Order: sequence, then C-alpha cells, then structure tokens
Amino acid sequence: MAGDGTGWDLRSLPTQTILGFSDFVQDADIDDVGHKYYLELETVSCTAEVLYHLGSKTSAPDVQVTVQGELRSTEEADKEFYNRIRSLEKELVAENIPDSHGNVPPELEPIHLLAWVASGYVIWQNSTENTKLHLAQVKHVKQVPLCPQEVLPWEVSVLWHPQRGARVSRCHGPGAAREEHTGHGSTDHPRCQT
Repeated sequence: MAGDGTGWDLRSLPTQTILGFSDFVQDADIDDVGHKYYLELETVSCTAEVLYHLGSKTSAPDVQVTVQGELRSTEEADKEFYNRIRSLEKELVAENIPDSHGNVPPELEPIHLLAWVASGYVIWQNSTENTKLHLAQVKHVKQVPLCPQEVLPWEVSVLWHPQRGARVSRCHGPGAAREEHTGHGSTDHPRCQT
C-alpha cells in the first residue's frame, strides 16, 4: 500500500508481495483498452488475468481465473456451521470481528469468512489499479430468524412465438388440475398465480 494510504501501483510492487499471496506477476499494456495483469497464486494452484479498462472509473475489472486440480470441499464444515447456528437458544449477535487486536474467536471464524467472501464482490466492483481495498472488520452481526418456507411444486409451460408473443400453455400446481390456456400473449391465467 502506498505510504499515503491511497493505494498502490501493481507494476511497482515486487512479485512476492503483490496481493500478499502471489509468486508471479506479469503485466501488459493493451493499446486503447487497458492494463492486464497475469497472476499465479500460492493459496491454491491457480492463475488469474485481471484487465483494468483505460479511463474507466465505473466499470469493474475483467477477471478470468483458472484453477488447476480440485478445490478442498467445505461441505462438512458448512454443515457443522449450519447445525450450530440452528441449535443456538438465542439468535447470534456479535460485534467487531476481528477485535482491535486482530483476534477472531474460533466460533466466529465462519462469520468472518462469510463476510470476507461477501466483501470480495464489493472490492471487485470498486477496485482500480491504484486502490487496495480489503475487509478490515465486521462491525455488527445479528442473526434474523426466518419463517420456514414451504416449497410448492409447480409446473408451468410457456410457449413463445416471435410474432405472437408468449402464452401459458399448461399450468399445474397445488390444487390446480392440468389444463391448457391459450390466451394470446397472456401469462395471467388465474390458476397460475401464486
């Protein structure tokens, strides 16, 4: 990060320190398009191409990632986290993850990881070549109970013709018998509404 805290130039960093986990970086200027960076990451066997478009402050960079091999499955850990959250007697409430010393309690590590993944989208959408954005701290988390939602089996067939538009040809759901509906351009058959 630049000394003034405003950002950094990818080209000026040694390849060992870029993004904190890359062991190879190569850059290329693409005339009238932008700057492209090629990265090889150590965390998993993967490579990435990042293209920052010239003069664009509002569009996110184009990112292409290739992963070699299989990623470690998180299914068991995800299931354990889900079951632990569901079994709490009171809704989860937490603040300041990590704390001011950088510590994350083990029981809040899944929350921290979820926030880190979610922040990745915001970072990607708002990054430029001269910024370094990262999640510093989750200020507040509160679990909100959701009503159980019943999934209703529903079948709708829609026919579309370029000259005649769309129409519901068949609709079948709870309490509705299979039937044909041939109204021109209509999708508002009374039995096809939830």
